[in-house]
Amino acid sequence: MNVSEAIRLKRAVRQFTPDPLPEEIIHSILNAGRRAQSSKNTQPWHFIAITDKAILKRLSECGEWAGHLAGAALGVALVSPDPSQRFQISFDLGQAAAYMQLAAWEMGVGSCPATIYEEEKACQILGFPAEMSLRFALSFGYPLEGEKLSTPPKKGGRRSFDETVHWQGW
Repeated sequence: MNVSEAIRLKRAVRQFTPDPLPEEIIHSILNAGRRAQSSKNTQPWHFIAITDKAILKRLSECGEWAGHLAGAALGVALVSPDPSQRFQISFDLGQAAAYMQLAAWEMGVGSCPATIYEEEKACQILGFPAEMSLRFALSFGYPLEGEKLSTPPKKGGRRSFDETVHWQGW
């Protein structure tokens, strides 16, 4: 699968098989995030890789729509300095998240982002420094519905190119 195909076919996957991910796949996913571009090469991220089901379950309770973390083979908490202080940190975290998700998709692994609303609770669970921030986590695993990996995009699933792209101004 090439990058263009991965972008076109990528779907959010929130239900996973109980199968663990091999260590080499986990490392490839994390390394893709580590290699993401960042503003002035600041690399403002730290990744907490979580495979322990009890920890994933507790973390899944830190956000209203984070429940999919509980069933994941791998959760990745994106820890950084407070992104509300610098927009660029949020953008850089998004780059790292996208790289990880696309690398996973290429290897047949589904994923979905989760917003963490109870940051203090997440800090207690994961033990990261109090001056750091955790707003987003990613769930990874083999899709429960394996056909999601090859289902073509729905017609009308995205606005058309002409509705989205403006040339030389609005």
